[in-house]
Amino acid sequence: MDSLEVISSNAGSQAGLTLQLTEAAAAKGLNLLAKSEMAEGALRVAVRDGGCSGMRYELLFDVEQREDDIRLEFFGLPVWVDAESATYLDGITIDFSDELNDAGFKIQNPKASETCGCGESFAL
Repeated sequence: MDSLEVISSNAGSQAGLTLQLTEAAAAKGLNLLAKSEMAEGALRVAVRDGGCSGMRYELLFDVEQREDDIRLEFFGLPVWVDAESATYLDGITIDFSDELNDAGFKIQNPKASETCGCGESFAL
């Protein structure tokens, strides 16, 4: 993870979100976005209730930008985060691994007090 691009929201003061996305994660996101039915949209990073630890990460493509969205861009990949999720996502790093036994997006959250074995849910 040598080349991280750290971007805050365009407005700088919107929720004070600092999120990191590696070049590998952005490249995979761009590739998947281009092949999707939402190629004109962005990657939405969100937190929802659920999962075995209480909250779960959600990565999806979206074309409907919300009024409270924080707009980021990493290596050409547009990323949107809603204001409520930003509270839980500040300081995270999203990476992508294509290892045979461990492929997929990986989220590292230094504020998580608990994570489940699959890495998709957490508690603060």
